[in-house]
Amino acid sequence: MEKNITKKTIATGVVHRVPGDLRETLASKPAVLEKWNSLTPLARNEWICWTTIVKKPETRKEHIDRLCADLIKGKRRPCCWPGCPHRRPNANKGFK
Repeated sequence: MEKNITKKTIATGVVHRVPGDLRETLASKPAVLEKWNSLTPLARNEWICWTTIVKKPETRKEHIDRLCADLIKGKRRPCCWPGCPHRRPNANKGFK
């Protein structure tokens, strides 16, 4: 018996790669993945950074859940986020 395995393309960001936990979530939610892949590389980068910059695993999970909900609602960037401090030195002001 032959298995039909479809590889799902998950677009990445400018500075950041999609981490495993986010990759798994996106792969398991086709509607969210479609929205994700329609984002610009800079927007995906902002979401990845916003998701991974937190320290606690439970906060990271909350960010991934919110990312999915916000993308379905049509949001293209994380709300109230000064921007990726890894890409823009000026965004570092918000991070101490």
